[in-house]
Amino acid sequence: MKAGKAQSMSEISLAQIYSTAVLTAAADIPRLGQLPAAMASASARAPICGSRISVTMNLADGRITDFAQHVQACALGQASASLFADRVIGLSRIDVAAMRAQMQAMLTQGAPYPAFDILRPAASLRERHGAMLLVFDATLAAFDA
Repeated sequence: MKAGKAQSMSEISLAQIYSTAVLTAAADIPRLGQLPAAMASASARAPICGSRISVTMNLADGRITDFAQHVQACALGQASASLFADRVIGLSRIDVAAMRAQMQAMLTQGAPYPAFDILRPAASLRERHGAMLLVFDATLAAFDA
């Protein structure tokens, strides 16, 4: 594979896309549920595949202090939500927007993003990009609510 170029679906197998790391992350999503007295909440839906993520969160000084999510998504959306939840506490809206931009650049331009690298093989599945970006979109919407 040339640097900066996504491999085509013919070059990537389903075993690479749905690797053990992706399936493990999808099966063990941190911070599931809903915060009982959340300061902010929002949902996002990927129109192409129908995946949906709802988030609730608490903030202090513009940073996330507590976070919960309800994830109804494909394995790739679940894995993305899992990786995000491992990093969410302490993030500001600017941080989340930057993470989303990095994730989108990895999926569309082959840019590096080590924190979400297990999802790199799925870049060839354009119809799943929305599911992998959902947790970012829902969190940004909660900040804006």
